[in-house]
Amino acid sequence: MTIRVYSTLTRRKEDLVPVVAGKISMYVCGPTVYKPSHVGHMVGPVIFDTIKRFLVRSGYDVKFVINITDIDDKLIVESARRGTSVPALAAEVTADYMTCLDCLDVNSVDSFPRATDHIPEILAMISGLIDKGHAYASDGDVYFDVGSDPDYGKLCNRDPDQLEAGARIEISSRKRNPGDFALWKGAKPSEPFWPSPWGNGRPGWHIECSAMSMKLLGESIDIHGGGLDLQFPHHENELAQSESFTGKPFAKLWLHNGLMKTGDRKMSKSEGNEIVVGLLLKKHRAETLRCLLLSSHYRSPIEYSEDRLLEVQRGLDGFHRFFQRFERIVGESFYGLPTGQFELADSHFAAYGTRFVEHMADDFNTGAALGVLHDLLGALNRFVEVSRLDHPAPSAVAVSDFKRNTLVLRDLSNILGLFQRPISVDTVSQDDLAGPLVEFLIELRNDARKNKDFAMADRIRKKLADLNVTIEDRPGSSGWRRG
Repeated sequence: MTIRVYSTLTRRKEDLVPVVAGKISMYVCGPTVYKPSHVGHMVGPVIFDTIKRFLVRSGYDVKFVINITDIDDKLIVESARRGTSVPALAAEVTADYMTCLDCLDVNSVDSFPRATDHIPEILAMISGLIDKGHAYASDGDVYFDVGSDPDYGKLCNRDPDQLEAGARIEISSRKRNPGDFALWKGAKPSEPFWPSPWGNGRPGWHIECSAMSMKLLGESIDIHGGGLDLQFPHHENELAQSESFTGKPFAKLWLHNGLMKTGDRKMSKSEGNEIVVGLLLKKHRAETLRCLLLSSHYRSPIEYSEDRLLEVQRGLDGFHRFFQRFERIVGESFYGLPTGQFELADSHFAAYGTRFVEHMADDFNTGAALGVLHDLLGALNRFVEVSRLDHPAPSAVAVSDFKRNTLVLRDLSNILGLFQRPISVDTVSQDDLAGPLVEFLIELRNDARKNKDFAMADRIRKKLADLNVTIEDRPGSSGWRRG
């Protein structure tokens, strides 16, 4: 199976051909840890975690790195505002970020390198760029000379003058050219610093990622990922300094995910419209947020709204009701089924797996793949109805076939990182009494039906419907669900 991926560098889909056969190296730019994580910070990790899951399922040995920028102007300003140290602030916000990733089941990352742990590698790279004539020291700072790189601008497909005109360029009299960017910044009073051949200071933003990527993944990697907003200046500068340093291609494929939007604006701290993940997860399931982030093609913008989250949650509730149905019929938990075995299903159901893989192999189209899951859910529910599995004493052969075909849903949903643990959907509020009260009302309704008091039975059903509770009458029993 050939996997085709759209690369920002070439602006076309290319075959995924690893630098080392059978292995994939993937680096994704992580957060600057100065404020708690907002929903936009979760987009890249969820998408690239899913990409890794698919690549591993396809037989590749994948090493996946997300960096942590724990020294930066924003950290210095925020730590001063809060009256704390930069390391303390960085540790606090990093812990929040890790908690959010854990909640969203982003668990395939192999390493989270921190910039401050890689100062020797950063200094060595800066020295090498100076020696090769691509960088220069100036009054305690060190800058990359964009004029020394004839390919500068190739990631954005624009010449340096166009890039300067369209970006916020840091003005400094120490630069030779306005577009030159800092590799090392001389220390100001009360700022954190490290000793260097050019004086005490700290690394610039871009050099951190190049040094950490090379340290952990090698001089040339397979996939470099990040948000579309990082294409310039961050990724353009990474590419320029890395290839100037090694003389080799830095990344074969550049993948840029679309950004989270609220209305017509990007979600960000600078816009003041960020939704803090920790607060959001007090109202919505983490699984719902993960599903929202995967519901469109990764290169497309993601529209965030409460209505959209509720819509996604209603769709997921259908899966959870199916899992309860599966357990009633088979006597086993859906979550205990093995993964990686959709090919064992009947050919009709295995075909859903084939469709899913085709979508993922075509530039990791998670939105289309998620659509296959919904189609598969409908097919499995129809199988239950046609085979009368919800009736007493169903065919043992049909139950066995049902279990085997449900392996497809288990396997494909695991690739998307969904349905990793049981979630109850039989709740109408946060009140712990809600479930038992609904069960009691259903019991009264069943008694009324047995006594042929159909008016009372209908009244109970209507009252529950007014509370957004739907009764599901089954052979020999009644269940209920929200919505």
